[in-house]
Amino acid sequence: MSTYRAPRDVRFVNGPVRLAGSLDVPEGGAVSAGVVLVGGSGPSDRDNDSYFPPIRRRLVEAGVAVLSYDKRGVGESSGDWREATMDDLAADAGAALDFLRAQPGIPAGSVGLFGHSEGGWVVLRAAAARDDLPWVITNSCPGVTPAVQERHALANALRASDTARRDTDSALALYDRLVEAGRGGADFAAAAALVDAAGGGAGLGEYWAGMDERLWTFLAHKQDHDPVRDVMRLNCPHLAIFGGADDLVPVADSIRVFSAAACDPGRDHRATLTVRVYPGGDHRVRTEGGTRLAPGYQAALARWIMDHTDPVPRG
Repeated sequence: MSTYRAPRDVRFVNGPVRLAGSLDVPEGGAVSAGVVLVGGSGPSDRDNDSYFPPIRRRLVEAGVAVLSYDKRGVGESSGDWREATMDDLAADAGAALDFLRAQPGIPAGSVGLFGHSEGGWVVLRAAAARDDLPWVITNSCPGVTPAVQERHALANALRASDTARRDTDSALALYDRLVEAGRGGADFAAAAALVDAAGGGAGLGEYWAGMDERLWTFLAHKQDHDPVRDVMRLNCPHLAIFGGADDLVPVADSIRVFSAAACDPGRDHRATLTVRVYPGGDHRVRTEGGTRLAPGYQAALARWIMDHTDPVPRG
C-alpha cells in the first residue's frame, strides 16, 4: 500500500487549448497503473466539485497515479466547453492520457481512462479512437443519447416534486418540442419563443435554468450523440459502473445497450464488459443521502484496475 501526499499542479496542451490539472503519484511504493479522471457535464473542474478527491486518494493508496484536469474554459484551463464538440473533449482527454503516460515512473501501457457521467461519453469517444488503452471505465454514463437521458431526468424530477400528471405531460411535451427544434436548427430566440408560448420554463427545471444562446447551441449540437457507435469500436475491457437509484440516468436501459454491444459478433475480442450496479447509489454512486460513496465502491474500482493492468505495452 502506498502513502498519500498532496497532488501537484500540472499543465499540458491540446493544440491551442492549455489545460491545467492535478497529478497524484503514489509515494513509498511502485506505481502499478495510472488513470485520467474526466469530469461530468457543465463547468466541471479537476475535482468534479468534491466527487473526485476521495476516489483519487483511494486509488493513489492502491498504487495508481491519478491525473484530473479542469475542463476547457474552467478553472485554470483555457478555451470554452460550450464551444467544444465531443471530439474536442475526447481530444482533451487523449492529451491528458499522453501527458500522464510520459511522466517518469509511470508504466505507459497501464494507463487508462475513467469518465463520470458526460465524461463517460468523452472517454468512450477517446478510447474508440485508440489501440493503446488497457481499459476504460464509465461511471454513471448513459448508454442513450443526451436527449433521451435528459428527458428521463426531467420526468423523474417532475414525479419527485409531486407535479400534477397534466403538468408533467405538458412539461415533457414542451421538452420534446424543444428537442425537435434543436434538431431542426432553431436558434435560441425560436426556442425561447416556444417556452414563452407554453407559459414559461419553470416546469423544465434545471434543463432550462440558465439557458442562453451559447448553452442552447451547445446542447442542440450534442443532444443526438449516440455512445453506441463508440462502444462498438472499443478494443479494450470496459467497466460500466452505476448507482441503482440514479434518477438522472436510465440505468436498466443503459446496461441493456452496453450489453447488446458486447454481444455483437463484430466487436473486438478484447472489448469485454463488466457491469457493476450499487443498490441505492445515486448519480455519484453515493448512499446514505449522498453523504458517502457506496460501500465497497472504491476498493472494487482499485481492484478492477489492478486485475486489468498489464505493464507490458500493448502492440
